[in-house]
Parts: sequence; structure tokens; C-alpha cells
Amino acid sequence: MKNKSLIPIYFAGIALLLSFTLLGKSNDPFNKSLLADRRGVTFSFGKKTGVDQLKNSRVLVYTKNGKGYVHDNLAASVICIQELGAANKFSVDVADDPSVFNEANLKKYNLLIFSSTNNDVFDNDAQRLAFRRYIEAGGGFVGIHSVTGTERNWTWFKMMVGETFSWHASFQPFSIKNIDPSHPSMQGVPAIWTKADECYFGKQLYPGIKVLMMHDLSTLDKKDSSLITTHAGSFANFFPAVWFQPFEGGNIWITTLGHDKANYQEAIFKNHLLQGIQFIANQYKGIDYSKATATNKDDNLKN
Repeated sequence: MKNKSLIPIYFAGIALLLSFTLLGKSNDPFNKSLLADRRGVTFSFGKKTGVDQLKNSRVLVYTKNGKGYVHDNLAASVICIQELGAANKFSVDVADDPSVFNEANLKKYNLLIFSSTNNDVFDNDAQRLAFRRYIEAGGGFVGIHSVTGTERNWTWFKMMVGETFSWHASFQPFSIKNIDPSHPSMQGVPAIWTKADECYFGKQLYPGIKVLMMHDLSTLDKKDSSLITTHAGSFANFFPAVWFQPFEGGNIWITTLGHDKANYQEAIFKNHLLQGIQFIANQYKGIDYSKATATNKDDNLKN
């Protein structure tokens, strides 16, 4: 009786074994895709994250500055991103001419990178509207360092970036804490990253941002304690340093780090940028201007 009771189990085991064997041989496209998902795709820094949409994509690096301070890191940042493009097989266009902001041109790009832009970077409101509609249509945006000081008089842009610049502490070594190490753009980023940079503060913070890293204000030079307290506002010991947000149809990733041109030759910082660029590229679902509703740069938010 015991042997007979094992017969159904025996045949069930054979059937299960055959099903696994046939899975790899089936012409069913679902099975093929399942096997492909198991294999995964390895990015430059060894993270298996699925399909790499950054590969074969096209990005625009914009470096325009308005009247005021201009960082000396612009050339270094462009070279850095071009090197990342060559290593990771994505195309990089570079511009400092705001005439590139028109719908026919922008629809070529999976994402835009504003590298240490500052003050007014558009010539007119038609260009601002084209930028806004690109984001509404599903475009991506990566902002580096002083991007939070860009277009300080344009409310929509400040909300899109997540804040507008108020002040920074002097260039010095201090610590930045990684508070979301599981996020795709935080792969390979130290849990506590101590580096020389400018600790940026902002005002008019947009509630939609999701903070990934924060400045540890206790590690700043105490000579500026009064200014730090003033500009930290309602924040206590920490202030946002790196964040992302879905915004009005597009996807945004911001790092306030990267003041020193030497940063753009450093492996940890280059990985930091790459992970942010990859994350935004992997949110891309195409540019669809039927989803862009703005007819004026100052229209109310659509969402």
C-alpha cells in the first residue's frame, strides 16, 4: 500500500522536471523573456537592475549661465559625462545656446542634464515653455550642483528642481549621509560620504521631493554656525543634499554636490553621477507631447 501511494508523487515529480526542461526550449516568447529576466543586465558598477535604457539613449548636457557667478567646473563636468557616455554606450550632445529649447529638438533626448547652471539660462519665455512641455511630455532631467540657483524667478522651474538656492557654507570637508541605500541611484554611494564640497541650502522646498542623501550639518565648520542655523530653517541637524521626484509627467534627479572640478575625475563622484543618470534614463517611456498641457510657462500645475 505504501509503494502504491508514492506512484502519483513519482509521476508528478517527473512532470515537474520535464516542465523545467522544456522552459528553456520553448518557442513561447513569454518563456524567452522570463529567461532573459533571470539573466539580468550588469551595469558598469556591477549592479543587476534589469533592462538598461541608458544604453543607446541620447542626452543633452546644458551649461548656460546667466549674469553672476560661473563655476570653473563646466569643462570638467562635460568631459566626465562624455566619458560616462563612451563607457556606457549613450550619446552626449553639449550646448550652452538656449535656442536648443524647442519641441522639435528636445524630443530627440531621453533626458536633459543641467550641469552647474546658474541664474537665468533661457533667452525668452518661448524657450521656457518648450522646456516645461518637454518635462510634461515625459522627459527626464538631471541637475548638478548649482542647478538649484537656476531660473530663480520662475516658480514652476523651482518646484521642478525641488528648491531654490539660498546660501552655501564655504568649501570644506563635511559629511553627507546616504539615507536610502536601496534606491537604484544610490548603488556604490558610501553610507557616510565625507568629501570637500559646498554644503548647499535652499528655500521654497517643494513637498514632492524624495530625499536620498542629506548634509550632516554637525560636521560643518562652526565659524558659520549662525548662518547655518538661519538657512537650515525648520530643518535641524540635516538638510537635503540629493533627491528625486516624479514631476508633472517627467522624472527629476538632483545632486547639490560637485563644486570642485576635480570631483569629475573621482571614481566615487563619477559613479554618483552615473547612477543618477541611469535612474532617470530607466524611467523613460518616450516623449508624448499630447500629454503636455502648458500653453504658458506660468500655467498652474497639471497634477
